Amino acid sequence: MPAFLASLPPHLIRALAHDWLHAARSDQLPPCPGQPWTTWAVVGGRGSGKTRTGAEWVRALATGDPAFTQGPVGRIALIGETFADVRDVMIEGPSGLLALNGRRPHWSPSRRRLDWDNGAVALAFSAEEPDSLRGPQFGAAWSDELAKWRYAESTWDMIQFGLRLGQTPRGLVTTTPRPIPLLRRILADPTTVISRSRTADNAQNLAPSFLDAVVGRYAGTRLGRQELDGELIEDRADALWTRDRIEATRVRDAPELRRIVVAVDPPASSKAGADACGIVAAGIAASGEAYVLADATLARASPQAWASAALALYHRLSADGLVVEVNQGGEMATAVLNEVDAAVPVTPVRATRGKYLRAEPVSVLYAQGRVHHVGALPALEDELCDFGADGLSSGASPDRLDALVWALTHLMLRVPAEPRIRRL
Repeated sequence: MPAFLASLPPHLIRALAHDWLHAARSDQLPPCPGQPWTTWAVVGGRGSGKTRTGAEWVRALATGDPAFTQGPVGRIALIGETFADVRDVMIEGPSGLLALNGRRPHWSPSRRRLDWDNGAVALAFSAEEPDSLRGPQFGAAWSDELAKWRYAESTWDMIQFGLRLGQTPRGLVTTTPRPIPLLRRILADPTTVISRSRTADNAQNLAPSFLDAVVGRYAGTRLGRQELDGELIEDRADALWTRDRIEATRVRDAPELRRIVVAVDPPASSKAGADACGIVAAGIAASGEAYVLADATLARASPQAWASAALALYHRLSADGLVVEVNQGGEMATAVLNEVDAAVPVTPVRATRGKYLRAEPVSVLYAQGRVHHVGALPALEDELCDFGADGLSSGASPDRLDALVWALTHLMLRVPAEPRIRRL
């Protein structure tokens, strides 16, 4: 390949460098033209390249690029949150249609219209004016940041009625996800093809300061998972915890802590399909507020493996002890821990009530603002916000949650042992 590239004249090398099929990531390229799909949903984080994906798709359809379409699409709709968004992002922006290489369309802002020299036309619409889409008809539509639209449902309906030209009229949605009903329906539709991308996937085109300051600050948080990783983050309506509450009390660093424990919720078996071993560390400050420090939960680990993981966390945090549930195989658990490190104090605890009843008082502590997560603990937080009266929606065992409940119950709902001060 290097020898072949070296043999090319400079103008072809420059053309290859700007060729979208050569430069695009796989998530930025649409499904094959012959594949039976109606909507292509590009769901990604901020700066992940969604706008460039949409602009290149529209340009390819308008010019009849055979890699994207069997022939030019004569009429295309461009829909954004407002007309200013269509103009400033989708058309005139640094990744918009006018910034692309190749055949540049003529832009008439007063007519809200792009014209290519082959007669193809793209018209700009605002999602604030759904009725403006009544009447016009199209062969394709690009809907940008749909999850932010004020009148999302009615605008989307009008777009569907207008997609009636050509053999296979299709739509592209580029958006950072939000848990709105319309987006959930679109993603669940069997005629939708989904591409996902993260901000980090486009790092080479982003300012290093942005990556350091923004990505470094928000990585792993609910906002970061939505805005950077493009995840659709939802709360279960009947869950004991909410993400908003967790976010409101999250901190970057813990203060001096009076006592730290590592709680272990051991599985009854280490065979395939068995529950995970919940391992969560938490501490309590002189103020009486608790700080969740780490989640070291292991899936399908042997007793020796999870005991080693729990003890490693205990030593790393200079903790005061281990709290271990002994209902299912717990006596074996304490024996294994003592075998690995007999000097570590182990406090056995036994469940006498169901998981929901044990978890409820701990969730109240969160609601009172008395529990803080130190940094991001995504897997643990997903369990908390999916735990209702009938357990997790998946039916799986809430092992991380159980370990958290044991740790905070021991620290905040029982009389603690004599404290000693330390700084993490």
